[in-house]
Amino acid sequence: MPVLASSPIPALLGQLASVSAPSPLLDAVDLRTFLTGIPDPSGRKGRIYPFTALVCAVAAVLTGAKSLAAIGEWITDAPPWALRTLGFTPDPFTGQISAPHPATVRRLLERLDGDALDRAVGAFLDTRSAATVTVDGPAARAIRRAVAVDGKTVRGSRTAKRNALVLIAAMDHAGSVLAQRQIADKSNEIPAFAPLLDSIEDLENTVITADALHTQHAHGTYLSGRGAHYLAVVKRNHAKLFDRVRHLPWRDMPLEHYDRTRAHHRIEIRRLKAAAFEHLDYPDAKQALPIVRWRMDRSTGKQSIERIYLITSLAPGAATGTELASWIRGHWGIENLLHHVRDRTFREDDSKIRTGHLPRTMASLRNLAVGVHRQNGQTNMAAALRQAARDYRRPLTALGLTWRTRTRSLHAMTLEPLAGMGRRVEPFGVVGHVLRGLGVRHD
Repeated sequence: MPVLASSPIPALLGQLASVSAPSPLLDAVDLRTFLTGIPDPSGRKGRIYPFTALVCAVAAVLTGAKSLAAIGEWITDAPPWALRTLGFTPDPFTGQISAPHPATVRRLLERLDGDALDRAVGAFLDTRSAATVTVDGPAARAIRRAVAVDGKTVRGSRTAKRNALVLIAAMDHAGSVLAQRQIADKSNEIPAFAPLLDSIEDLENTVITADALHTQHAHGTYLSGRGAHYLAVVKRNHAKLFDRVRHLPWRDMPLEHYDRTRAHHRIEIRRLKAAAFEHLDYPDAKQALPIVRWRMDRSTGKQSIERIYLITSLAPGAATGTELASWIRGHWGIENLLHHVRDRTFREDDSKIRTGHLPRTMASLRNLAVGVHRQNGQTNMAAALRQAARDYRRPLTALGLTWRTRTRSLHAMTLEPLAGMGRRVEPFGVVGHVLRGLGVRHD
């Protein structure tokens, strides 16, 4: 018997054909496997949506949600197939999938353990970043990872009775936050340096970059014990070390790197030299590096010269001058790729979220969103958020949720149009044959 024009089968087949196959690379890293170690702050009687609500919040921030209200709206508007992919189960009697109330999501986020959440976010991004490495053989082992350490004040978290939240983060130079830690009140970043990097399991052969505040003997000893290397800025706060490095015969030494760029209405020239030095008063220091930056504003003609001195535990020949220059310049990517995005794109400093652990939780979710989009090759973060917001499948795929739940979500997407037509949803007959032919199992 021929299929009538009003039959839903052609539309069904078209919809199935339009479902793009998920990327095995992305789906191999499932966010939910990293969230299992976070303590559940809910009581036993309130664990209706234990961490599915947290996954929803992550997906919403991945699409540009800047506030709790925006997260709640994203969850409320999510179609049934998306809720099922996120982990919500249908009611056994009605078959309907209910989403958590925005107040439920708020209570969960404001009571989360910030340290546990940051460890989960860092492990997820670290694993996901490792999965994207395509270089094989000896060349892959020779590549050093560079990690920048820097702090940020969340100005919008300040209240009349509480100072603004200060967070210190470790971000690889590609834009993925691997660790984050809260600075204790009446303290600074120095005591948090080692505990922060303790959150990263493998620092072997990693180059750590930081500003002059972290040029501390204890930090050098710690990194040497972890098998990591450092590029430490030397300023006048270390008077003897600064004078010794500055008075080396730099004029007699050849250039290791020269770079000339024209951007942002200015011309900039950078020159780098290196000198092996075995008697520097700093743990495991092997080289001293001066960088001279000459800038000229093309609109005003104003010129400026800046000299910066550094020391490193890298032995001569362990890295080229180009690599050293790229790591030194790449350190400031933590300001451009992370802090600037959180301030300008996510409007973090303007946020009025101040209750409980919410300021830190939201900062962690923003770190995760920025890292995922950077790993996906996005350079314009605002455009990446808009792109993710146009299709519910995009943030779910980015979080690795569609690979394991593909049959479930496809089944829900397939039967949803039939239910909307007032037809009885039954996975048998012609529809059942189509689903079974595509390998979709009814559960």
